[in-house]
Amino acid sequence: MALAPYKQLELEWKRLHAFRGAMSLLRWDAAVMMPRGSADVRGEQLAALETEYHALLTTPKISRLLDRAQASAPSLEDWEIANLREMRRQRDHAIATPVALIGRLAKATAQAEVRWMEARRQGRFDLFAPHLEEVLHLVRDKAALLGQALNLPPYDALADAFSPGISTAEIELLLKAYVRRLPTLVGSAIEAQEARPILPLTGKFTPGRQRALLSDVLKAMGFPFDRGRLDESSHAFTEGVPGDIRITTRIDPSDPFVSLLGALHEAGHAMYDLGLPKPWLDQPVGQDRGMALEESQSLLLEMLVGRSRPFVRFVRPLFEKHFGVGGPEWEEDNLYRLLTRVRRSPVRVDADELTYPLHVMLRFELEQRLLSGELAVRHLPQAWAAAMEQRLGLQPANDVEGVLQDIHWALGSFAYFPSYAVGAAIAAQLMEGLRRDVPALDAQLAQGDFTGLFGWLRQNVHGYGAKLTAQELIKQATGRPISAQSALRYLEAKYLADVPASSAAA
Repeated sequence: MALAPYKQLELEWKRLHAFRGAMSLLRWDAAVMMPRGSADVRGEQLAALETEYHALLTTPKISRLLDRAQASAPSLEDWEIANLREMRRQRDHAIATPVALIGRLAKATAQAEVRWMEARRQGRFDLFAPHLEEVLHLVRDKAALLGQALNLPPYDALADAFSPGISTAEIELLLKAYVRRLPTLVGSAIEAQEARPILPLTGKFTPGRQRALLSDVLKAMGFPFDRGRLDESSHAFTEGVPGDIRITTRIDPSDPFVSLLGALHEAGHAMYDLGLPKPWLDQPVGQDRGMALEESQSLLLEMLVGRSRPFVRFVRPLFEKHFGVGGPEWEEDNLYRLLTRVRRSPVRVDADELTYPLHVMLRFELEQRLLSGELAVRHLPQAWAAAMEQRLGLQPANDVEGVLQDIHWALGSFAYFPSYAVGAAIAAQLMEGLRRDVPALDAQLAQGDFTGLFGWLRQNVHGYGAKLTAQELIKQATGRPISAQSALRYLEAKYLADVPASSAAA
């Protein structure tokens, strides 16, 4: 007997899921293992897979099955109706983008990624600029086509692909709430911290010892090394699928916190993906609910947990174990001060919690200007420096500290950066719910027990996959729509705790 249209669609998407996993692992290999000279070959491979994936998704058969399945929707379960919605959404996005453009973009981004790495090594934006121009040209075409199909402005259409249902207007509102408060808060925190000296760390932090430390931390969190890997790359990232998850971090021999915080960030992504509903894993409804939710999980782990006193209490003995260190600079108070030190840094991935949203605002404004054509790629380094002066009050020393520090635009990921700011707001909102429902959370974290943390997240966030919109999910978990208020409350309580009232009100 022939399968019902909906069940046929499930089989089609199971196949598409396999393609997505293969492409993801090829991208991981390109950044971690692939010889630099193989970029052309990898670009052809990815273009072939992207083209085939697009062809499968846009075949008339899929459209016919979607229409027939929709007619029988009253007989489907709730999660199946949500799955049908997500299938249609993916199909609509794909149909709006011609297959030729998909292939050209895959080749261009594969090339641009390798040229970005080379430009970083040499500190020369001019080596990367022509490749960024090509990617930008193709992304503009994609944004225009998506916008027409979805009845959205071009930037909103790109943002919708990363964080469905969160508009540019909502992003701007949230960022403005940050920007109104953060400059004063940053100044007050820096002034207060100047009165509390911080001792620099001393010791031998070889890559091997750092990897061993990270392995202990990730094992305590429940990261499954039998179905996942931790590797090194020039820019930390997560790839793969829940049955084969790959994370990377950047190792700095002079500072073990660089690799630790990077690994925590990527572990947040990985643990989200690993907590998705298992019965739906090869279906659209079983995927993450967009990059704002993804980044909320990574920033919650990196910033709210990783820079907390309970986490310092847990990790301090591991520093002693792996680095053989001791002395006043390794005491809990000093480590906590290092992790919560506020400073105006040019590099986003090294930024503290207070200045991080300002980095996002800078990129949000610049990429809108690039996409609109107001800003030419050749003028990007100068525009970056001017924006950094405006937002953070400093100038990058070189292109590596400035325009070459992020890989996102090389990969064609325009409109991705707002996910970080929205994610930080969501993370703070979720943490309020966590503390309400898991009163022993701090005591658990101090013991290296992450079951309360991830148990709550799986129940309230991970386990829903893409069944709910981001706004529905957060309102259900916290009782309120997404806003910057929880984040600002958290930051003020943490960083103004020791600031005199007169300074805090300045």
